[in-house]
Amino acid sequence: IIPTDTLYGLVGKTNDKKVVEKIYKLKKRRKNKSCIILISNQNELGKFGVKINKKTKEILNLVWPGPVSVILPCGNKTLAFRLPRSKKLLAILNQTGPLIAPSANPEGLSPAKNIKEAKRYFGNKVDAYLAGGTRTGKASTLIRIVTDKIEVKRPGKLPRTVLHYLAL
Repeated sequence: IIPTDTLYGLVGKTNDKKVVEKIYKLKKRRKNKSCIILISNQNELGKFGVKINKKTKEILNLVWPGPVSVILPCGNKTLAFRLPRSKKLLAILNQTGPLIAPSANPEGLSPAKNIKEAKRYFGNKVDAYLAGGTRTGKASTLIRIVTDKIEVKRPGKLPRTVLHYLAL
């Protein structure tokens, strides 16, 4: 469990199938419900088979780094990615590579605002807790890019002025 740029996240390496399965089990999350993947730079999208066109790149450059998760096509499925602004989080990502990072809570419960709440949810079932103060903000804004247009799936933390701009 670590602080992200929005909420506390239950994180693990995306390339470790057992870790990903453990995260889904701990969260009691449906297998067909994707989790957000934190990346340290846009080039890491290629590790997931994401191919972006010029318009998509322009949109990504507008919203990243920041509290915006973007659903992108990966072959015959889609995944959501976020490039955070936090220097501490980016330093972790540079060491670990991409991390699956759903919010630190079992499905249907409120995200943990601090380590104490996270420990109440998960106890000794996670390997480590990294404190980062209280997180009282919103989840990331979740958008999907479809034929160069933006669908807002979850308003989240992004200021309404930016959402308005994106809708134009």
